[in-house]
Order: sequence, then structure tokens, then C-alpha cells
Amino acid sequence: MIRSLYDWTMNLASHRHAGLALFFIALIESSVFPIPPDILLIPMIIAAPTKAWRYALICLVGSVLGGMIGYGIGFFLFETVGRPVLELYGYGAKFDQFRDYYNEWGAWAVLIAGITPFPYKVITILSGVTALDPLVFTLASIAARGLRFFVIAALIWKFGPAIRDFIEKRLGLVFTIFIVVLVGGFAAIKLIPHG
Repeated sequence: MIRSLYDWTMNLASHRHAGLALFFIALIESSVFPIPPDILLIPMIIAAPTKAWRYALICLVGSVLGGMIGYGIGFFLFETVGRPVLELYGYGAKFDQFRDYYNEWGAWAVLIAGITPFPYKVITILSGVTALDPLVFTLASIAARGLRFFVIAALIWKFGPAIRDFIEKRLGLVFTIFIVVLVGGFAAIKLIPHG
């Protein structure tokens, strides 16, 4: 199953709609979807290294626009959509305490969550519901997501063939590490004080 998913992703990189699929994943990940676009970005750059910067830019634009959707969910639809998403990630119960401090540190929260495996949609929704300055939110999102996706693109562009060989020979190990990091990110959310 892992091998077929990997092969599908590698084939997608050469498909004429690869950029559109990547854009869509980056867009929905920033507002509601739990899987980060990196899972598609990395194999796509490995398969087509000459498109590394284009793919990073597609991820950046999709992610920032998706972040604005998440902000809108928090601002306009918090009770119906935003709160259930925050509860899914363990932030619902302590949100009222947390919101008082959020705007003071909001730009830093956006920067940190935008770069790390922390679920970015939590921050986009929190930014909307606390009415973090939209310009601050957008600039912090561009900086954080740009840094994340362009650093990934640069590393894979520079070391691509070696990374591809490593991944293809050790696909099970790579997938296991990815799952551990993903689950670890969700576990870290539960351990971080929310108030």
C-alpha cells in the first residue's frame, strides 16, 4: 500500500494537473484538512526537480489563501465550524482562557505554526476568532509558509537524487518516520499548556 501511494504521488508529479492538486491540498490543509502539503510537495520535487521553486510557490499561495479561509472560519463561523475543528485538535475546552493572550503573541504563533508540524489550521482559525490584525496575520503567514516550503524545495533540489534513492530503498522506514513525526505533532498539541 505504501509503495503504491508513493508511486501514485511520483506519477502525479508528471501529470499536467500536478500543480492544481498541490494547490488544492495546500489550500484545504490551512483551514480544515489534517494532512500537510509536504507529503505531496516532497515527492513532486523529487520527481521533477526543475519545478522545485514553482511547486514551493504553489504551496505558498495555496497555503496563505487557505489560511485566509481559516481566518474567515474563525471570524464568521466560529461556533458552527471553527469550534468543532479546534475541539478536534484539543483546543476547544481552554479556548476562552487562551484567546485573551492570543493577540499579544498572535504574529509569533502564526510564524511558529507556519514553519513547524503544528496544525496550521488551528492558528488560522484562532487568528480569525480573536480578530488578529489581518495584515499581521497575512504577512506572518507569507513569511512562515514561504520559509517552510522554499527551504524544503531548496534541500530537495540540492540533494534530490540522493534523497530519492534513500526514500525508494527505505520507503517503509521513511513512511514510519513521517507517521511518528505526524503523531508526535498531535501529541505535542495535547501536552502544550493551552491557558
